[in-house]
Amino acid sequence: MGDEMTFGKFIRQKRLETDPYISLRKMAELVGLSPVHMSNIETDREAAPKKDVLDKIALNLRLDKQGTELLYDLAAESKHYTAIPSDLPEYISANEYAKIALRVARDVDATDTEWIEFIEKIPKSILELITIFNSRISGNKISKTK
Repeated sequence: MGDEMTFGKFIRQKRLETDPYISLRKMAELVGLSPVHMSNIETDREAAPKKDVLDKIALNLRLDKQGTELLYDLAAESKHYTAIPSDLPEYISANEYAKIALRVARDVDATDTEWIEFIEKIPKSILELITIFNSRISGNKISKTK
């Protein structure tokens, strides 16, 4: 378990890699936590903070999309209960089809392979829709389908 990436290890590693370097005290100040609280989080003695603080951590560590998603995933894993990464609940709550899709996937016990196939279909569908849309508005005329 010593080499396993945890939320605390991740933010400490990223903080130490920043250029210019951000001290623990400075990071705590930037995200609105006490240095003791920040230290406890980095040493995995406390679970990850709430989403607003996670957003500030991601911003100050200048994480890209992939790094930010990993931050959210590790934050969820740091909780002592089942938690959804904090970048997802608002989207799921606001999107009825996302809720339906997740419930269907749960009910049929969707496999990783099925999820991968689903994920790979989405960009293709979006590109097909864009192509159809663009072909309909070419010449600034919107044509209707029958």
